[in-house]
Amino acid sequence: MNALRRLSHELSLPTLLHAPRDIHLLLLTRFLRMSAYGATSLILAVFLTTLGTSDLRIGLFMTLTLLGDVALSLLLTLCADSLGRRRILLLGSLAMACSGVVFGTPSNYYILLAAAVLGVISPSGNEIGPFRAVEESTLAGLVAEGDRTAVFAWYVFAGTLGMSGGLAACGWMVDALQRGGWEEQAALRAGFGAYAGIGMVKAGLTLLLSPACEAGADAAEDSHPLNSHASAAPPPAKPGFTQLSSATRWTLLQLCSLFAIDSLASGMVPYSLINYYLFTKFRLAASTLGAIVATTFFLSALSNLSSAALARRIGLVRTMVYTHLPSAVFLALVPAPRGLWPTVALLVARGALSSMDQAPRSAFLAAVVKPGERTAVMGVVNVVKTLSQSGGPTVTGVLAGEGRFWAAFVAAGALKAGYDLGLLAVWGRVKVAGDAGAEGYRRVDVEEAEEAGGFSLGSGEEDEGEDETEDEDEGDLGHRS
Repeated sequence: MNALRRLSHELSLPTLLHAPRDIHLLLLTRFLRMSAYGATSLILAVFLTTLGTSDLRIGLFMTLTLLGDVALSLLLTLCADSLGRRRILLLGSLAMACSGVVFGTPSNYYILLAAAVLGVISPSGNEIGPFRAVEESTLAGLVAEGDRTAVFAWYVFAGTLGMSGGLAACGWMVDALQRGGWEEQAALRAGFGAYAGIGMVKAGLTLLLSPACEAGADAAEDSHPLNSHASAAPPPAKPGFTQLSSATRWTLLQLCSLFAIDSLASGMVPYSLINYYLFTKFRLAASTLGAIVATTFFLSALSNLSSAALARRIGLVRTMVYTHLPSAVFLALVPAPRGLWPTVALLVARGALSSMDQAPRSAFLAAVVKPGERTAVMGVVNVVKTLSQSGGPTVTGVLAGEGRFWAAFVAAGALKAGYDLGLLAVWGRVKVAGDAGAEGYRRVDVEEAEEAGGFSLGSGEEDEGEDETEDEDEGDLGHRS
């Protein structure tokens, strides 16, 4: 029994079980959404080839889709707190449904492109649209600081588990329909029809969210000691970059510069193009391909549950780097094997580690900004990441058209490794509230940090023993010189 209780604690099950109903609803909608994204990542590139689309135009399609998402996400996330988070989530769900309907009915390349750019279709299997920024900001306001990493770990788990289920189910469905006499293109369109249905179900679940999810419910948190700029009556949320304080803008600039490198690499090898690479190299059936990638995501989902426990021991930033760096090496090695199963082994190893950084990253972002700024900050971060990703598919499409698809994997792995090393160098010594060994932290103005000689996320009170040991310096100051 002690072992079970310890395992339950390590997996943060009590935190999840006692969480508000809104958190459970957000996890469910995340699961459904990512299952839909997983399905489209499996069939999108293959579907476009049935229309006679070249590799270059497939890459261009994905790039333009991501650029369309940049505009949509920036507009909706910056306005979410003033217009209503639930309303924005509802609009995004309806946009998913509309895009699925267009893809599920006969149409040409340009109509599909318009539906992808103006609606919500994930070309990579990753998050797209306004959902993640709004949901993560909402989750951060619904739980205590000490529970955020655990809740974000379950949030990532729900998404990766949904991806796994969507990939497996879509692969099985397409193969079953083709065995039943359906033409390939018609069977693939049925997958998009299911995508539209999930969008409608998600819209219905969004209507069940309570007013506690709205930005006004976070107002009390602004008076927390962590917030050095708290006031008794926080100003109303204003859409746009004007929401952000000068300290937050400086932090955001540093983080986005690093996230952009990682996202460019992710854009070069999204799962839709990885699926296409496996399909063209080994001529796999849709069900086999779906099972392989589903297994990868299932293992990724399981590994994500350990990220909160790891972060409690070594800190948020180190957890991000130490799990993500090996996955970058595995990614660069994917083209090396000639056989299917060694390639699958590398993909599975990479997948098991690649998303373990997501929950610590979300918790880190939530900790370094004020509650009233979270939605805007997370929206800007997601927009920067999506914008960086958008050029990746076109680069890979050009390389694939010249017979050098393998080079995209090598370049992406190298970029991701560079991001990890840069993140560790710049932020490795910074600790924030909820981090390992960091308690009682507050935010510090850029002006104060410049006077002190650098940016700091430090304690509100001076630590008399800060110079005694290096460990105390790291644990008490969270300072980077």
